[in-house]
Amino acid sequence: MNNEGYLYTSEHFTPECKFKESVFENYYVTYSSMLYRQQQSGRAWFLGLNKEGRVMKGNRVKKTKPAAHFIPKPLKVAMYREPSLHDMTEFSRSGSGSPTKSRSASAMLNGGKIASQST
Repeated sequence: MNNEGYLYTSEHFTPECKFKESVFENYYVTYSSMLYRQQQSGRAWFLGLNKEGRVMKGNRVKKTKPAAHFIPKPLKVAMYREPSLHDMTEFSRSGSGSPTKSRSASAMLNGGKIASQST
């Protein structure tokens, strides 16, 4: 965002490219310029889109207006079970008396499947 409130693209990161992301209690997200504010009131300049989808001047957008509210895209979360310390260090006694792992650590990380190993 430049000093007149217009949004523009840039190949290089500059202080004008820095925005503060704020989340409202209704889970909408707003973006305000970290560099520019209203001179008299000190109110931040916000990123906003009008009804046609065009970018509005930052000094014309207020954080309470729908033009400044964005819906964050939910991330796909993959839940994996972390192997416990007990599973990773489970030992069984072999005939030689030295401790050996009953299941290898790689097998535990592969969901219990033993990967083929070349010896």
